[in-house]
Amino acid sequence: MSSPINILSTKILLSSQKQVLLNAGFSVTEANFIKTENSDFDLKGINDNLIFTSQNAAQSVLLNPKCEELKSKKVFCVGMKTKALLEENGFNVEVYLDYASDLAEIITLIYSKESYTFFSGNLRKETLPKALKAAKVNFNEIQVYETTLTPQKIKTPVDGILFFSPSAIESYLKENKIKNEICFCIGETTASALDTITRNIIVADQPSVENVIEDVIEEYK
Repeated sequence: MSSPINILSTKILLSSQKQVLLNAGFSVTEANFIKTENSDFDLKGINDNLIFTSQNAAQSVLLNPKCEELKSKKVFCVGMKTKALLEENGFNVEVYLDYASDLAEIITLIYSKESYTFFSGNLRKETLPKALKAAKVNFNEIQVYETTLTPQKIKTPVDGILFFSPSAIESYLKENKIKNEICFCIGETTASALDTITRNIIVADQPSVENVIEDVIEEYK
């Protein structure tokens, strides 16, 4: 690359993740476009199985003083890193998939007679609850974290933008426009939030930050 390609990450990367881009000759700008905070919640009325669709939900539940009481229950979750986090802390993950839509399909087709407690955030998508309700699956929902948008104006011109959630896209668009930049998305759910904005989208094969970074390098090498 003759002059550095400018990449914007819509969340602060781990130093090791950022270094991969710097080593590949990119210029990197970072900003957190969303903020997540744990909510106050009670672990009451918990059903036989637990559902987690994000690491944020898992981390919040792990901090609850009564967390140990849940470890006898089976877990259904979205994401390899969510699975790893829960297993490292003594939970038994029965099923994990990359997307909430796929998890909903498995539950409604194979495990529909069981009961579930879904640990969620305030901006969660309707995908999973809607599918469970339609299939008359017995579940309840506990909000365990809150996401707030933190919009900010990016004044440096960029060539590519890394997006890791639909909420970050919503936040970014409050102060910025997407023109010719390539948008690198962690998954299909995130990419769908750009459907009416741009066609310049590359979706990671696996929903991880590392795979998004690999796509950037692959695109510009």
